Amino acid sequence: MAKMDETVLMLKELTDANGVPGNERQSREVMKKYIEPYADSIETDGLGSLIARKEGLADGPKIMVAGHLDEVGFMISQIDDKGFLKFQPLGGWWNQVMLAQRVTITTRSGKEVTGVIGSKPPHILSPEARKKPVEIKDMFIDIGASSRDEVKEWGVAPGDMVTPYFEFTVMNNEKLMMAKAWDNRIGCAIAIDVLKNLHGQEHPNVVYGVGTIQEEVGLRGAKTATAKIQPDIGFAVDVGVAGDTPGITAQESTSKMGAGPQILLFDASMVSHRGLRELVVDTAEEAGIPYQFETIAGGGTDAGSIHLTANGVPALAIGVATRYIHSHAGILHRDDYENAVKLIVEVIKKLDKDTVARITFE
Repeated sequence: MAKMDETVLMLKELTDANGVPGNERQSREVMKKYIEPYADSIETDGLGSLIARKEGLADGPKIMVAGHLDEVGFMISQIDDKGFLKFQPLGGWWNQVMLAQRVTITTRSGKEVTGVIGSKPPHILSPEARKKPVEIKDMFIDIGASSRDEVKEWGVAPGDMVTPYFEFTVMNNEKLMMAKAWDNRIGCAIAIDVLKNLHGQEHPNVVYGVGTIQEEVGLRGAKTATAKIQPDIGFAVDVGVAGDTPGITAQESTSKMGAGPQILLFDASMVSHRGLRELVVDTAEEAGIPYQFETIAGGGTDAGSIHLTANGVPALAIGVATRYIHSHAGILHRDDYENAVKLIVEVIKKLDKDTVARITFE
């Protein structure tokens, strides 16, 4: 493996943390550790979203930059008498990426227990059964226990979180990094680095770097965090679909890793705010920052909740094109991450009272 610099070590620590919707403590603590040196204050909302505040101009507009702390995973729902675990998906899973994959169960005490999503060997399957994907409701997790009592002895109980088991890897092309939970620890990293890059710099506003909870089950933490902050402008930073692998058509996605951050035109949760979008595009052009447009017919980002809060908040989602999202391993390009940070920082420097007033009604 290539030598890890400070940024890569942060990304490894963020993605190694286990945090499903409703159980984001590990990822919140990592984000807090890295964002705290650049924040004037840190607090949480009532559900546990992390809110780091950095003051530029005290009476300037409030700008929210939000990544979400949760990753797609599972929750233990039942334990059978033979010690096998049934589970509930948390977030959107496709059954074909799940069978025979290793998982980590985190118990109430914090102990980690490794398991595998069980599968039948092909030898005993009929030709028809081999062609038919197993439904998620019929899957189970095997942790090597022989009874319900043994599972209980090991501290595993219904409600425990289950996360993909995966080793963070810098690939042969050292710009490419493979990990679990890029969705959306990369957004958390962008929020951290935006505050880091503004450290010691003047900006005509108050910036909030936010790690929201429960995005994958309905953009929930963004609702409460935005209600607490009451921002004038909101950015959701998230992953987006990379359309540069075999089998993905141009109608599905034209995005490529390394071609710049994605500016999301619309998704199922929001039509992007025209005035804010045009300011971001103009800023990217002026600064020579590459970017690409993306549209997603299904799914949404925290911007979907941010823009509907209170009287309405002009909002935009900015993404990092990522391969194989909502699976055990995603791949993204470091340049896209760094350019997303640069772009948001440059836009924030422009967001004074007059600019916010002008773009709000465009």
